[in-house]
Amino acid sequence: MLEMTQPQASSATEAAQTQPDEMEKRMKIEIREIGIPPRPTILSQIEQETAKEEPDFINLAKLLSQDVGLSASLIKVANSPYFSFGKKVPTVQEAMLVLGLKLVVQTVAGLALQQVFKHLPNMERFWDSSATNAQISGWLARQLGKKWAIRLEDAYTFALFRDCGIPVLLSPFPEYQAILAQANNERERSFTDVEDQAIGLNHANVGADLAENWLLPEETCLAIRHHHDASIFADGSALIPERTKVLIAIAHLAEYLMQQEAGRGQSSEWEKLGPACLTCLDIGSDQLQTLCDEFHISRQDN
Repeated sequence: MLEMTQPQASSATEAAQTQPDEMEKRMKIEIREIGIPPRPTILSQIEQETAKEEPDFINLAKLLSQDVGLSASLIKVANSPYFSFGKKVPTVQEAMLVLGLKLVVQTVAGLALQQVFKHLPNMERFWDSSATNAQISGWLARQLGKKWAIRLEDAYTFALFRDCGIPVLLSPFPEYQAILAQANNERERSFTDVEDQAIGLNHANVGADLAENWLLPEETCLAIRHHHDASIFADGSALIPERTKVLIAIAHLAEYLMQQEAGRGQSSEWEKLGPACLTCLDIGSDQLQTLCDEFHISRQDN
């Protein structure tokens, strides 16, 4: 699970443990009342242009450049070690050429998500981790994608939105912070089981609802809904398509690589899901080490 700053964790834990039935009832009611954040208008504007037979790159660049923060973030993504080709791009137009139109749309969607929840405090690590995980997932898709027919933009989009249900739940309920900490440290039960037992809601289902509302691809929405569900990797499981399982496995592997590079060791989530993800991707211990080495080299080269 992605990291985020956790101020006053002890007091938040106490709040989460007080009157759980009342909190569960209140959260369910307020989520229905608040609803899922609507899809930002700029996404529709960009998609209208990219859907044309001959999209106008100059018009797209002007549209994106209207938001200084958005255009700067897009250039930053294009210059990341996972997408750049060694030469830094200084403009939105060049960033679009590096990323490609589909990846531009999904990157803008991820940045728009941050804007929707910009009122939430202490979310910097969450957004940074989410973006990095998406970029590493895209890099992994380049390494493994041919075998599974997973495109870079597919892996990137899923990883970018995988945990989008977390800010939706945090927005009205600061008590949810303590539940996240508890779920992150749980070594037996699934992450979403901890959430469900605490509040009757979980970020995977809420996030999938947001993704569907934002018109993300169906397999992305399905992967978001099941990304903590170990049963989908069981032999003979036909719960979700193989491609969706691969998307989930790639994102978990990306998080593992990110943690290893930072010297943090493996998380509880990797302990619960890692072996099944590696089996899904047909990766043995030697290939895993090779991927770790190649990932480290790619970071050093940039």
